[in-house]
Amino acid sequence: MKAILGDHPAEPRDTYRIAYIIHFLLGAGNLLPWNAFITAIDYFGNLYPNKNIEKVFSVAYMSSSVFVLVVVMSSGGWSKRLSYRLRMNLGFSLFVLSMMVAPFIDWVSKERWNGAYAVTVASVVFCGLADGLIGGSLIGSAGKLPKQYMQAVFAGTASSGVLVSLLRIITKASLPRTQQGLRTSAHFYLLISTIILLCCTLCCNLLYKLPVMQLHYKDLEDDSPYKKPTFFILARKIKWPAFGIMIIYVVTLSIFPGFLAENLSSKLLQDWYPVLLITTYNVADFIGKALTALYVVKSINKAAWGCIARLMFYPFFAACLHGPKWLGTEVPVVVLTFMLGLTNGYLTSVLMILTPKTVPASEAELCAIVMVVFLGVGLVLGSVLGWIWVI
Repeated sequence: MKAILGDHPAEPRDTYRIAYIIHFLLGAGNLLPWNAFITAIDYFGNLYPNKNIEKVFSVAYMSSSVFVLVVVMSSGGWSKRLSYRLRMNLGFSLFVLSMMVAPFIDWVSKERWNGAYAVTVASVVFCGLADGLIGGSLIGSAGKLPKQYMQAVFAGTASSGVLVSLLRIITKASLPRTQQGLRTSAHFYLLISTIILLCCTLCCNLLYKLPVMQLHYKDLEDDSPYKKPTFFILARKIKWPAFGIMIIYVVTLSIFPGFLAENLSSKLLQDWYPVLLITTYNVADFIGKALTALYVVKSINKAAWGCIARLMFYPFFAACLHGPKWLGTEVPVVVLTFMLGLTNGYLTSVLMILTPKTVPASEAELCAIVMVVFLGVGLVLGSVLGWIWVI
């Protein structure tokens, strides 16, 4: 409906930046379960010492997440069948249930039974399904919003890694270094993570009630008479940023967390070493994503070339494993891990902010989902390539 001349109702404002903060929190909640699983490597490694926990978790989680995104893209019209609010609530409910599986197994079984490992991996798969549902919904809707909301989502995803790492360090350091102390600290840490996810569920429902977001969501869910492009047509339009986002995560997931957690060791730090390396990565990733609030590279092509340049991390980390002994010491590995996280965070945020703005507004939501699909493909390929480090 066109406004009457002289009557220009002001668009609702994001009072106290509440919508921005909630997008930040939802972004954090989206990756919280994944970060919770991989940061508790010492706990799961103690439960299943003969399994490649980090690599199995990576493949299970990322494959199921991409599966949901592909189903969503192939079915079409999912926003008509399931509202944004319903998708988010369903996803966070699956997160909460899946996160409680591991501690529940410990509480009800005094001895480790044969099916415990399979059930734990299944809970990771369900977390991945929920991740695909939430990630596709959250990033797809943020693609049509002003760019600060996309920046908030990705800064939030990075903050979850920092939060989980610090939480794991605190719980691990506060209890005795015994098997029971390790299990108790992990249970406490997973419970707190679950409580945070419940808070995210509440925030999701609060976000829907904000006047500024009701206006945007109404636009997102309106049927349009204009025929929108298919996934493949739009993917060809944004092929370079889509390729760039895929390469980012092929490189990152083939190194982090599997290689860092399972292939590197420190006599000085012992079982603290993988926890501290993962923390270093998460802090650097958060810094990289937060930097886009201050400066965003204007050229998508430059960002895409930056993604390709990250292939140099392969020979650098290989040198840490097979090269001179000093390269495998703590300081060079920490520096490389920090740079891996920093470039991952910054380039991801840049591509996800810029790309939806290069297409018409009517295509922005689908464009963001296309980027998430390619990001997910990169995660799966990277998780599979992570097994190369075992050879």
